[in-house]
Amino acid sequence: MLFNSYAFIFLYLPIVLLGFFHLARVRHTYAAAWLTAASLFFYGYWNPAYIGLLLGSIVCNYAFGMWIAKTRTREKGEGERDTGQGASRKRLLIVAIVANLGLLGYYKYANFFMGSVNTLAGTQWSLGEIILPLGISFFTFTQIAFLVDTYQGRVKEYNFIHYVLFVTYFPHLIAGPILHHKEMMPQFAHPSSYRINWEHVATGLMLFTLGLCKKTMGADALAPFANGVFNGVQNGVVPTAYEAWAGALAYTLQLYFDFSGYTDMALGIALLFNIKLPVNFDSPYKATSIIEFWRRWHMTLSRFLRDYLYIPLGGNRKGQMRRYLNLFATMLLGGLWHGAGWTFVVWGALHGAYLTINHLWREWIAERYLRWVPGWIGALAGGMLTFTAVTAAWVVFRSTDIHQAKVMLEAMFGLHARPISLDAVLHGQLLLVTDLSGRDLAKLLFFGLAWVWLLPNSSRLRFVGGNSALALVQAGVVVYFLYLAIDQFGSYSPFLYFQF
Repeated sequence: MLFNSYAFIFLYLPIVLLGFFHLARVRHTYAAAWLTAASLFFYGYWNPAYIGLLLGSIVCNYAFGMWIAKTRTREKGEGERDTGQGASRKRLLIVAIVANLGLLGYYKYANFFMGSVNTLAGTQWSLGEIILPLGISFFTFTQIAFLVDTYQGRVKEYNFIHYVLFVTYFPHLIAGPILHHKEMMPQFAHPSSYRINWEHVATGLMLFTLGLCKKTMGADALAPFANGVFNGVQNGVVPTAYEAWAGALAYTLQLYFDFSGYTDMALGIALLFNIKLPVNFDSPYKATSIIEFWRRWHMTLSRFLRDYLYIPLGGNRKGQMRRYLNLFATMLLGGLWHGAGWTFVVWGALHGAYLTINHLWREWIAERYLRWVPGWIGALAGGMLTFTAVTAAWVVFRSTDIHQAKVMLEAMFGLHARPISLDAVLHGQLLLVTDLSGRDLAKLLFFGLAWVWLLPNSSRLRFVGGNSALALVQAGVVVYFLYLAIDQFGSYSPFLYFQF
């Protein structure tokens, strides 16, 4: 089921909301169980066969978590110093993590690795068709975080219904944010979560509407232009620099509006139930360095990679060279997490290289020789360079293979591109997308770039309830834009991050 569908907005969400708060009057446990069942239905609406896989993963991880917690208690009772390094606990944690990664690896990477082996060895081995379950990367990482937090003694509550709800909570289940156990469990246990909060309802509807507008009027409007250019290149057409940049910028904005729109909707829906999910985006295209970009883009994934991969690898504690190797390895695996393909590996490697260069620049050049440069000049130059580097990397991310990415990047940066027709540029013609207007794309790019560069981040929006007149105006604006967004509903339009 999609957030951007009539069935979700007019049927599923109202029923779940009414049922939740009605049952909460009887008993909080009933309301939590209702929300858990509704979340499982939400997931199974796509393919009921994978509910069993999700529940199996939840039961196994919960059992491992309880086992690790009991082992920790027993070890402390026997006098072991609380170092977090009990041998039996560590073995249990390793087995549990390997089991999770094995499940993820089979569904997401088995055919990719088999295809790579076949290419190198000239074999024709096959595992048959493997359908990727929706959200498997997200619910796997969420539960790995739970296991590590349990191992480190950070988990304080083990209510099974709350744990199932923590994993399956439908606003975040399919495409994040990636949650920590400690962020959610206290909220599910707090009595205020089970009473209607009209301020939360108003703010939640505002966030949901904003996200829906990003999806329908931003991402979905840009998609035909991005797809047209990339598909043209895939079919063997060499683009002009103008066409290549048009396609690259269209995809750069499409991906942002699609994913941040989903996240805004997820935060808004969760707030209707008085649950606050962590912010996942903080205007990342305003970043003035790659380091800052990764503090603003998909923030919960960045946090996960830092806490559970970069730091365990040694972080910056083992010398400068090891630090950069750890950074590069983290981004390489982060790229592979996004998808089973060499383009994702190269995308991760690019960002690993970007981050390494950024750190070296700061340490060896900027802090030593460029302190005299005015801050606004550094921010402007850094922002332009960062956005260009990110856009170039998104080209690799979007491409179906390395050759397609190579053709696009060569055209963008003046290598082996078709000559630009000044007449085509002046008349807004995109020859690779003959049925769409380049002028329409120019308008979308203008408003899209103005949005991501000039407007405040959505996490700073709040519904103004103190002034009744202002509140009515704000409510009217929300209803109007909700109508505009719903009016754009057309064919099936899944979110891009569903495939990851």
